[in-house]
Amino acid sequence: MVRGKTEMRRIENATSRQVTFSKRRNGLLKKAFELSVLCDAELALIICSSTGKLYEFASSSLQATVGRYLRHTKATHHLQPPSHRHELHLVQNEATSLLDEIESLEVSKRKLLGEGLGSSSYEELQQIEKQLERSLAHVKARKYEVYKEQIEQLKEKEKYLTAENAKLAKKCFVQHELRQSSAQVGEVSTHLEHNSIFDIETELFIGPPKSIK
Repeated sequence: MVRGKTEMRRIENATSRQVTFSKRRNGLLKKAFELSVLCDAELALIICSSTGKLYEFASSSLQATVGRYLRHTKATHHLQPPSHRHELHLVQNEATSLLDEIESLEVSKRKLLGEGLGSSSYEELQQIEKQLERSLAHVKARKYEVYKEQIEQLKEKEKYLTAENAKLAKKCFVQHELRQSSAQVGEVSTHLEHNSIFDIETELFIGPPKSIK
């Protein structure tokens, strides 16, 4: 089957756009990992979704790779024309902003795991607690959905096994009836054979013996 060519434009449907983003993002992260392993390359990949979520991959350390990039661009900065220097400056600012955002996300992640709470204020701890409660509510809701799905699967399995059991019981009943029928036919045949032999013997000895002259 020939795969159709994808038109390079924004996907209008939000659900389709999110599904495509998830698939392409996973494929991109996989390719980045393969490139780092196969070619021993130092990679740093940053993806920002339209919803504001940040995804990253680094073969060693993201901060170290970005820092290496910034040092390299600074070293070659004087060799670039003014327009390129401006572009590099914008890229450097964006990279610095992303590093700050990554660090902030790492701090938030550690706090959600219960680490590094010593510097948190009472209001911040309340926000973390509410966020954890919301996350727990989502987990419980999903757990209940999975529980219901498993119950439905078990019910379907029970129906299938009941049907199979009925088939086997019917098959066993038919085989039992056939065996009983065969046994009855055997008994009748034996009885008929026995009566035939008896009739032959009585025919041979009926009447007085003939006198011998």
